[in-house]
Amino acid sequence: MIVADLSDPRERDHLGENPLRPSFPKADGYSKLRSLRIHSKDRPSNELGITVPIYAVQVWENAVRSKSRRVLERLDSPAAIQAFVDALEYSCEDSYRCPLRVLNERIGHCFDGAVFAAAALRRIGQPAMLLDMLPNGRDDDHVLALFRQNKHWGAIAKSNFVGLRFREPVYRSVRELIMSYFEHYFNAAREKTLAGYTRPLNLAPYDNVPWTIEDAPLDQIADHLDRIPRYSILNSKMAKELLPVDTLTFRAGMLVAKKSGLYRVT
Repeated sequence: MIVADLSDPRERDHLGENPLRPSFPKADGYSKLRSLRIHSKDRPSNELGITVPIYAVQVWENAVRSKSRRVLERLDSPAAIQAFVDALEYSCEDSYRCPLRVLNERIGHCFDGAVFAAAALRRIGQPAMLLDMLPNGRDDDHVLALFRQNKHWGAIAKSNFVGLRFREPVYRSVRELIMSYFEHYFNAAREKTLAGYTRPLNLAPYDNVPWTIEDAPLDQIADHLDRIPRYSILNSKMAKELLPVDTLTFRAGMLVAKKSGLYRVT
């Protein structure tokens, strides 16, 4: 259920919430962890001053095989992370793959790709943040990994559709970023289906569970995305008056789509 109507431009983005600060209940058994700052000259500076818990980064790196470690070390920017995610085989399975499996097996769907990207962003000093884009009931949802540069928002994503992937960090607010996906978010019946989005979910409280190297904790993260506040981008009148997706946009968006991974419109 979408609980806030943000189709009114007078509404403040996220109702004044700060998505960079975990503002939701701590995960079960959460304890205060020691942390370190990333000071490597080879990594982009973090304008947010985010601290990176030792466990969240090192447990992943310690589990990575030597060959995959070299690949991971090259993921030193949002663009490099997106290029890796783009090269993954698109998974049409319902199960989740943790970042370690994604790195080793080179396959994943949108949730897997977003979680991998969030973990990779965490390595280079960004917070690990996810956001779920919500359809109107006639499509699948779509998960993004968010990042900020120069005080503007960007996103990394794995998608079965060409237009639902990377966004440059040029958007002043999360809502502005989400609206950049609107015309590209459609189903096989050429219906524009994006209806809302969740508040960004900072994964810092999950540092006490091995979400980077095991699949099981991903169920907790997915459940959390289902529970956090959601924001509408359309009112009922807008939704009724939407035009079908034009032929060129539809063909371009479906260029690399796996039919088995498409939402079945009935």
